[in-house]
Amino acid sequence: MLTPSQIDAAISQNWERQIEWLRTLTQFPSERGLEGPCQDWIAGSFRERGWNVDRYMLSDVAMSTLPGFSPVTDTDYEKAVQVVAAIRAPNPVGRSLILQGHVDVVPTGPLEMWSHAPYGGEIVDGKLYGRGTCDMKSGVAAMVFALDALRTAGYLPGSDVYVQTVTEEESTGNGALSTLARGYRANACLIPEPTGLRIGRGQIGVMWFRLSVKGIPAHVVESEQGTNAILSTYRLIEALQAFTLELNDRVKSHPWYSKLSSPINFNPGKIRGGDWASSTPAWCELDCRIAVLPGTPLDAFRQEIIDVVMKAAAADPFLAANPPEVIWNGFQADDYILEPGGEFETAVRAAHLATTGQDAEDWLITGVTDSRFYGRYYDIPSLCYGARGLRAHGFDEYVELESVRQTTRVIADFIQRWCGLRAI
Repeated sequence: MLTPSQIDAAISQNWERQIEWLRTLTQFPSERGLEGPCQDWIAGSFRERGWNVDRYMLSDVAMSTLPGFSPVTDTDYEKAVQVVAAIRAPNPVGRSLILQGHVDVVPTGPLEMWSHAPYGGEIVDGKLYGRGTCDMKSGVAAMVFALDALRTAGYLPGSDVYVQTVTEEESTGNGALSTLARGYRANACLIPEPTGLRIGRGQIGVMWFRLSVKGIPAHVVESEQGTNAILSTYRLIEALQAFTLELNDRVKSHPWYSKLSSPINFNPGKIRGGDWASSTPAWCELDCRIAVLPGTPLDAFRQEIIDVVMKAAAADPFLAANPPEVIWNGFQADDYILEPGGEFETAVRAAHLATTGQDAEDWLITGVTDSRFYGRYYDIPSLCYGARGLRAHGFDEYVELESVRQTTRVIADFIQRWCGLRAI
């Protein structure tokens, strides 16, 4: 087994190349529907390493009937490139592993609100700035260069390793699901999401939906003769906010999420409506995100949301006769917790301790990650473990480069503990 100092020496040899690789990765504006060039560059980088690469489109994979699939709108799966690289061990001596990371990023928002160009990859005071640096291109770089470090030290994994870069993590998770539908399996899955060097054992469920609300247009001077779809939508928002308070009261009995303050969040995230400033709007569409109460079946939770919306609509004279439509248009994600113990978590914790000299802390996210697909639906134990950064989804997102280095060390040490090693 390689010692921590040997692993560190190998990482040091590649460190400047790793930073430049991460900067290049950051410079791809891989927002939803635009990930292709980034994924093609990654596929080429994997081929240069001698890895067997499977590059495919989401449209190539039949998965709409699989557990965990989320309905798709507003994107073209014929352009959604996924990449899986296989490092095969002819005579396995350890356990197989999936290393998975997503390359899709959320929109930047107004560019003038950034102090550092969102796709510039600027480094200041040990921080790499840019959209996706924290969430989670730094993790992708760490898992790739952990394998590079082992090779620099003269070793390959002793069992099969699948290196996956997927899309759709920020909207449906269908990229991760596609790898499983395509047949990739292993004894464990490690996802280097930015956990701040903590063990990410769990996530809450998440649901996206769109409220489509009608109105009657009228000139504003005769607004009493029409109805305002935007104002009607605000009444529905208020009802969903009250519902969220109720859910947070109900979650207080959960063995894990009761430890967090208000883990159930509701966000009216995107609104469109109306046609003319001097006309009462005849339509409004609101895209929403809400956390799913842990342990609640998705069908039951969808019905709860519909009941809340329709009860609020019934109190509005126009909406009572013209009820809003609830459209499920993205995440339909169950919660997932990997319970403590087990050989997989033990190996990750041992690698963290050997690298940092400290026991790893737990990390629970009130958002969603791809870990649910592997752990909940396919019985492949899955954890998140990654770097430290700030402002994911916000302006001036960044990752601390020293934490990327630490993450790379931990992943490399974990691979040798889990997969074993074979000399080149």
